[in-house]
Amino acid sequence: MKTAAFFRVEGTLLPRPAITTAAWLAANAQGIGERLARLGNVALAAPFAIAGELAAGDAAARVTWMGIRNMTEDRLVVLCEEFFEKYVEDDLEEVGLDLLKQAKKQGRRVVLISDNIDLVIQPLADKLGADDVICNRLEIRNSKATGRLEDPVLGGGVAGQWARGFASEVGIDLEQSFVYGATAADSLLMSAIGQPCAVNPDRRLRRIAKAHDWPVVEA
Repeated sequence: MKTAAFFRVEGTLLPRPAITTAAWLAANAQGIGERLARLGNVALAAPFAIAGELAAGDAAARVTWMGIRNMTEDRLVVLCEEFFEKYVEDDLEEVGLDLLKQAKKQGRRVVLISDNIDLVIQPLADKLGADDVICNRLEIRNSKATGRLEDPVLGGGVAGQWARGFASEVGIDLEQSFVYGATAADSLLMSAIGQPCAVNPDRRLRRIAKAHDWPVVEA
C-alpha cells in the first residue's frame, strides 16, 4: 500500500481562512448596494467561525458562501482567478511548501484538504502538483450560484472516519502516512493518521500536540 501526506490547506499552506475568499468575492460584486448586502451575508459566518465546536462541523462553511448568491458563474470564475493571482499564488507558507516538497520527494501521495472552494483550491493543487483535492464546490443552477455548497460539505474539521474511508478507497496505509494541520479543529483528522504534525499551530492545537507528543514545526 502507498502512503500519503495530507495537508490542511488553511494554516499550513495558506495564511488566510476560506471566509476571506467569500468576503473578497462579495466585495467585488457590481454596485455599492449589492456589495454591502453581500458582505453583510458573509459577516453572518463570523460568529460560527469563532464558536469553537461549531467550527468543527459544516455550519460555518454553509453560512460563509451565502453572500455570493445569484452571482453568475462566469463572473465567479473571473474573480476567483484574480483572487488566486493576488492572494494565493505568491503568498504561500514556506514551511508548508517545504513539507510538501519533501513528501513528493519521498513518493507520498499529496492530498490537499480545504473548506475553500474548488475555483481557488484546484489552481493551487495544479501549481503544487497535488494528487488529490478535497474541498467545497459551489452549487450552480441556471449559470448562477445559489449561495449553497454541493454535498458533501467540508467544514472546519475533518473527521477521522473520512480519512479511513478515503484510504480504503484509494489504497493508502494511514498508519504510515503523514498529516499536517494548523488549528485545533484539525486534531480530529490528525488523530486518525499515523504521523501527525502541527504546522504553525494555534494555541489549542499546540496544547493538543504537546499532550500527544506530536512534532511541531513553525516558520
